[in-house]
Amino acid sequence: MGDAVDADRAVAAAARAFKSWSLSSVEERMALLQRMRDAFERKAPEIAAHLVRETGLTTMMANGQSHMAFTHFDGVMDFLPTYEFSSKSDERVELVKVPVGVVVAITSWNAPVSQMLCKAVPAIAAGCTVVVKPSEQAPLCGIMLAEAMSEAGIPDGVFNLLNGGGADCGHRLAEHPDVAMVSMTGSVPGGGAVAQAAAPTIKRVHQELGGKSPNILLPDADFPDAVAKGVLVGMMNAGQTCAAPTRMIVPEDRFEEVAELAVEAANNIVVGPPDQEGVTFGPLSNEAQFKRVNSIIEQAVADGQPMLVGGLGRPEGLETGYYVKPTIFGPVDVDSYIAQEEIFGPVLCIMTYKDEADAIRIANATRFGLSAYIESADLQAARRVAGAIDSGYVNINYPPWSPAAPFGGFKQSGNGKQYGVWGFEEFLETKAIVV
Repeated sequence: MGDAVDADRAVAAAARAFKSWSLSSVEERMALLQRMRDAFERKAPEIAAHLVRETGLTTMMANGQSHMAFTHFDGVMDFLPTYEFSSKSDERVELVKVPVGVVVAITSWNAPVSQMLCKAVPAIAAGCTVVVKPSEQAPLCGIMLAEAMSEAGIPDGVFNLLNGGGADCGHRLAEHPDVAMVSMTGSVPGGGAVAQAAAPTIKRVHQELGGKSPNILLPDADFPDAVAKGVLVGMMNAGQTCAAPTRMIVPEDRFEEVAELAVEAANNIVVGPPDQEGVTFGPLSNEAQFKRVNSIIEQAVADGQPMLVGGLGRPEGLETGYYVKPTIFGPVDVDSYIAQEEIFGPVLCIMTYKDEADAIRIANATRFGLSAYIESADLQAARRVAGAIDSGYVNINYPPWSPAAPFGGFKQSGNGKQYGVWGFEEFLETKAIVV
């Protein structure tokens, strides 16, 4: 566990390296990115196997995170050679894009390797140097990634990894006067703490925080397919996904049908050791999250929210481990705690609407705005609803993930974007040169 002194050392190393790395050519950056990618590819199977042990991801999910990590390299390397770092708005004004400076990347435990790379890769490509602080709940994946980056021959100080807690190490990194930007993925309280620490030095703060994603099923949707997918995607990685569709919003007169389909889908989920074949999801990642999810389920029952399946305690046959039953409540009150709070566990709320305007009202009735989902056979209607939802990312009919699409939220889900050219530009400043 690093402390504030270690944080100062890491920032000093990054600041020294920035003087030269910020002047590197696109060709030098491309060559380094290729070496980084090659080194990660050699280490990826070992890292994926370790993700299962350290975070509780299933083998399939861990391999999926490795695949996603490759896209962070490939996406940047696709546009970097032709990116215009200098352009003219007229004959007298030249606009120059320059690296922002030393970047601190603070990541959470649910997708540690992908999150570290989706920040570090575009930052380094932009000419910045980085200090990565993984969650203390998933530190060893970060060490393995740092070993791979070291094997890539990164210049000293360009990529730095520091394990430590948020209160001392993370706080010092966020407040450090030589840090130009903090890119953070985590909870809303964590994001607020980082912003407060960063405020006195007026540095850039980029945040990808919590979510409570609505999933609107319009009346013409294929309900058997949409409900089954909604349950599975909502409970993917045991629900420990910021973009999970955890609020299924359905027509009032279809609730009984949806409830039956949802319970059937939940009963088909296999919970167990994450390295076993056929398991849908494994345990929650840590004890604190296990206790929190169970306490929220308990509170929802006490509040009178109807529980359709699941509940407190471990699934049958799992006497030890942080396993949670797939749990569905419905119909859930819009203003209830369970409908408003990000749970980060395999818990789904089914809510009902009277008409399209009511569905949009319910979808927007939280402090979050990270992602949203819409199912409909009518793309025009789906796009109309998508335009009215307060969310930075909207999925229609479960499209394949696109690394070129910017990802980032509205409201208390954060600010700024990740992925694609938009994520890359978060690490650049624009300088106007006027003659």
